[in-house]
Amino acid sequence: MKLSSKTIAALTWLLAFALAAWILSQLPLSGFRDTLTSIQIQNWFLWIGLNILILGLLTGRWLIITMAMALTISFPQIFAVRQAGQLISFVTPGPQFGGEPLQVYWLWKRYAIAGPAAVMAVGLDRFFEFWVNFGVLLIAVLALLSSASAVEVQWLTIAASLAGLMLTMAVAAWVLLRQPASIRSFVRRLTAPWQQHPRLLQLGAHWSELSDLLQDIVARHRPALGLALLVSILAWVGILAEFWFLLYLVDSPRDLASFVFLFTAVRLAFLLPLPGGIGSLEATLFWAYQSMEISLAIAAGLIVLMRLRDVLVLLSGAMALPALNSRGQN
Repeated sequence: MKLSSKTIAALTWLLAFALAAWILSQLPLSGFRDTLTSIQIQNWFLWIGLNILILGLLTGRWLIITMAMALTISFPQIFAVRQAGQLISFVTPGPQFGGEPLQVYWLWKRYAIAGPAAVMAVGLDRFFEFWVNFGVLLIAVLALLSSASAVEVQWLTIAASLAGLMLTMAVAAWVLLRQPASIRSFVRRLTAPWQQHPRLLQLGAHWSELSDLLQDIVARHRPALGLALLVSILAWVGILAEFWFLLYLVDSPRDLASFVFLFTAVRLAFLLPLPGGIGSLEATLFWAYQSMEISLAIAAGLIVLMRLRDVLVLLSGAMALPALNSRGQN
């Protein structure tokens, strides 16, 4: 029996919540309340400030890309599009993807940016995000692979997979930059049987425009792309600092080996195909703290704080949605 996409999505959500509920039932939830009430007010503000800084850097990277493309869009507008897209990505299976088509749509419909330019702006931003994300994660996995005290996991397989993803992205970027004629020829052959369809007739033209845009950006705006890469790295410094601070707030071990292990486990959990990492994050932290033979009350506190952060970030996306979906232009 063939399942519809809505049925698959519903089953995925059901599985995610069932897994999260089961894990939470195994945790000593009474202990995390003491942890939360012990957090001083200045630490709450510092934690919120760290997250605002990270969001600002990630939005700033995208703004640098749009400025290099001479797109007329402001920081608040880019922030709204980014956060709304993150909201959509969070609620779809696999919290890393899902909101990009709507981000393209909002740039085109709401802010009157040409379709190919909107696709290029979103594509470049996501390329930087994933390239740096996988790079940081690969470094962390390699560190665990070389650690004699690391918990027994197939770190070599994970490292090979991450390296393969980064290599694939690099090869794809090289082909797009160095072999545009080959891609155009492939698009023409692909659409040849349906040349009478008006939409497909435009595909070749759109690809040519995308290719020209990419060539122009790389040729004329390399300093801007370098700055975007630097901002991505700075954002990841902030993400690492924020995670260390979370461990500090729940009084979790923060030595280098423990930090790298927990950070890697959490980031890998968000790569699993469950919406928002619901269930996978909880199960990962439950397993990680059991493996380290550390109180599960600490794991419970960490889960609650991370989910609280997720809710606050998603609220910013939910607040942006009505304005993006309304008629007219800012």
